[in-house]
Amino acid sequence: MSTTKTTESGPDTPETTPVEPKSSSEEPEGSKASKEPAKVSVQNDPKEGEQVGVDSIVRIGRGKTVVAVRRLSYWYGQVIGVNDISLDIGQGVVGLLGPNGAGKSTLLKLMTGQLRPATGMVTVNNQRVWNSSKTFAELGFVPEQDAFYEEMTGRQFVTHLTRLQGFSADDATELAAEAIETVSLTEQADRRIREYSKGMRQRIKIAQALAHKPTVLFFDEPLSGTDPVGRRRIIDLIRELGDEGRTVFVSSHILHEVQAMTSDIVLINRGKVVADGNLFRIRELIDEHPHRIYVECDKSREFAALLTPFEDISEIQFSERGFFVSTDDPDACYGRIPRLSLEHGFKLQAMTSQDNNLSAIFRFLVP
Repeated sequence: MSTTKTTESGPDTPETTPVEPKSSSEEPEGSKASKEPAKVSVQNDPKEGEQVGVDSIVRIGRGKTVVAVRRLSYWYGQVIGVNDISLDIGQGVVGLLGPNGAGKSTLLKLMTGQLRPATGMVTVNNQRVWNSSKTFAELGFVPEQDAFYEEMTGRQFVTHLTRLQGFSADDATELAAEAIETVSLTEQADRRIREYSKGMRQRIKIAQALAHKPTVLFFDEPLSGTDPVGRRRIIDLIRELGDEGRTVFVSSHILHEVQAMTSDIVLINRGKVVADGNLFRIRELIDEHPHRIYVECDKSREFAALLTPFEDISEIQFSERGFFVSTDDPDACYGRIPRLSLEHGFKLQAMTSQDNNLSAIFRFLVP
């Protein structure tokens, strides 16, 4: 028989109504293994051009492995920037996520050959990245920080950098125009960069990364400082690049916008990979934590009473304006709440949850 404990709630202390837990079911086979980090065994000193890696490393993306990261580490003096990371990345868009200072930018610089690893290596199509001009030609990089010749026009900037890739003047001009059109900056191409807005500066950086038609692209916080329209354009462009079969690695801390680009992510914190793979597979890592859904309606207590008999409901907490319901079956509960409100004539004013997206993964997996 269930028991109910009621306490008076204040602005900061929610009233709690525990619900008798349902009987625990047997844990699905393999669930324990999925919650443990993969054990990685690698070749310590692979030769140039040799396929590196082992089957135990999770491959993110589709198709063959394009970018292979093996036992990668880097130190800033006594501070660890990247700590023993191994990854296999295929085609499509992969999101690199983590809080500020997690090591995202350092990892991108190592993967693009701007920093020399303290240990480990990075290969693109089985060729080492560090100090390889041949490999550099296959890469496009959009840095987080601006690094412009401010008196140049956007067209001059992209053309100049494309020429540095070894293209003739005519070819570089043509490729620059095509890349600028791709990012919808043709009308502003002949303005000086110092006159550009933040969003335009972001897009011209993307244009220079695209102009030489690289097969592998790295974006470091590409949405930073852009307006909603600009963000939508960049998100759509990144998705299109992935659909074309290119490998696109996108660094960001804006979780919901990365979700709009891809469901394949690498979650990094303090220089180490916390989780990697498909978002929905990673979400399974925290399924033992009940999902909390916040509900507001015209008669919160009466509506909450309708939810308590369901077996998946483990707790209800009342706040000043509504209540939080904890559920072990969020999919069922998300559908149940609006259905019950309609059937019983309650006016549902809000239904939100912070546990059904990448924020939840951060909260549970990033200490």
